[in-house]
Amino acid sequence: MLEGMIGIVGCGQMGVGIAQVAAQAGYRVVLHDARPDAASTARGVLAETWGRLVAKERLAPQAADAAMERLEVAADMEGLARCEVVVEAIVENLDAKRGLFAALERVLAPEAILATNTSSLSVTAIAAALQRPERVAGFHFFNPVPLMKVVEVVDGLLTAPPVGDRLAALATAWGHTAVRAKDTPGFIVNHAGRGFGTEGLRVLAENIAPLAVIDRVLRDCAGFKLGPFELLDVTGLDVSTPVMESIYHQYYEEPRYRPQPILRTMQAAGLLGRKTGRGFYSYGEGGSGGSRGVADRTWTSAPAGRVWISPARPDLADKVSGIVRLCGGQVSTASLPEDDALIVVTPLGEDTAACVQAQGLDAARTVAVDALFPMDRRRVLMSSPALTPEWAERAGALFAADGVPVDMVRDSAGMIAQRVVAHIINIACEIAQQGIATPTDIDRAVTLGLAYPAGPLDWGDRIGGTVLLDLLDTLHRTTADPRYRPSAWLRRRAHLNLSLLAEEI
Repeated sequence: MLEGMIGIVGCGQMGVGIAQVAAQAGYRVVLHDARPDAASTARGVLAETWGRLVAKERLAPQAADAAMERLEVAADMEGLARCEVVVEAIVENLDAKRGLFAALERVLAPEAILATNTSSLSVTAIAAALQRPERVAGFHFFNPVPLMKVVEVVDGLLTAPPVGDRLAALATAWGHTAVRAKDTPGFIVNHAGRGFGTEGLRVLAENIAPLAVIDRVLRDCAGFKLGPFELLDVTGLDVSTPVMESIYHQYYEEPRYRPQPILRTMQAAGLLGRKTGRGFYSYGEGGSGGSRGVADRTWTSAPAGRVWISPARPDLADKVSGIVRLCGGQVSTASLPEDDALIVVTPLGEDTAACVQAQGLDAARTVAVDALFPMDRRRVLMSSPALTPEWAERAGALFAADGVPVDMVRDSAGMIAQRVVAHIINIACEIAQQGIATPTDIDRAVTLGLAYPAGPLDWGDRIGGTVLLDLLDTLHRTTADPRYRPSAWLRRRAHLNLSLLAEEI
């Protein structure tokens, strides 16, 4: 008869975090580590952690004492024999995990559950050689465990459904949100997270804008807490690059997940991010410390007076008209641009050059404005190779006249925010299409695991499925890059005017 105890094997940061939430939730926990004294050290670390929480009045003294009493240390694997569930949090190595689980299987009761905290390895591959592979599932927590309130419960091809159900119930009892995923590369969170960094890197590789501009546009216009290069510097390229490359190769070079060569070049130079004092940004004395340390451009020209706004996309044109009036500009009502008017287009996936060519406009005085996203914190203009410096300055001065900062980026399909956000949503749609997770769990996992401004499928609904389909089709057609091909999940729901969260029967 099992006693409802939880075993933790591997007493590093992840193992200690899992032990903390389990013990605080009232579960008896047994710590074990192959390294001498590591489990005892972990118990001491938890005692200090609970002491700090008590001092900050975040945990009652009685609760801290009770949690400590529920912690045991097992000197060998036999000490885990009474455990109902054993969670491994050892090194991310397939052979090591297989060997550990084979040894545990000899000690544990047949009905015990073996849970792996792997973030990148196949749960099926870990379980395949065991006598009872149906008792193995993924139980992927995020660091730091007490603060990151989401856990991916991963069903391998051989996992018995009640095993995942039991782990999901445990996660809920420990105060976490459980999301269910199939055993695929990256599961949900690391899979869904491929859109942000890889597309930001693609924008940089195309020389559309400096990295500080890319970061602050995605923060101020799209609402991310950090730009992609700020985030890569925080995570460290020695961590992020292998994950990007691993998922790309595990999906047999799927273009949607393609990394960029600059990552390897920076690694070779030792520019790993904050941990080395320099990555995409320089840190410490004399460094910018991120995009917030890079000054906005100052526009010195007199603002443009008359402004002709293309009616090709009426909803976006109306948004720009309001901004122009707010900034003191005169919106032209003429059917064609007057000779002295600044010409503004509002592309959705197109570049400025394509808008100029399609509408027969004067390229020398035409700028594009990204009106798909809010323009109250930052405005993004896009030039073309033919825009003259005089008209560029006049456009920048106009849109900055009310004090909102303005960035001018080079001509590109999809500008910055449009293509990055569309790419994120498209990948989430493909996760749903493949049945890796339910639409609801995809959004929960991304908001809790990545702290995006919204769940990607809900975000897609806010923008509109038909708008996104138009945007991605245009990106795909303009660039001829298969990374932008729309997911069938998005295409069908856009055609039927259905929510991206709508499941099929």
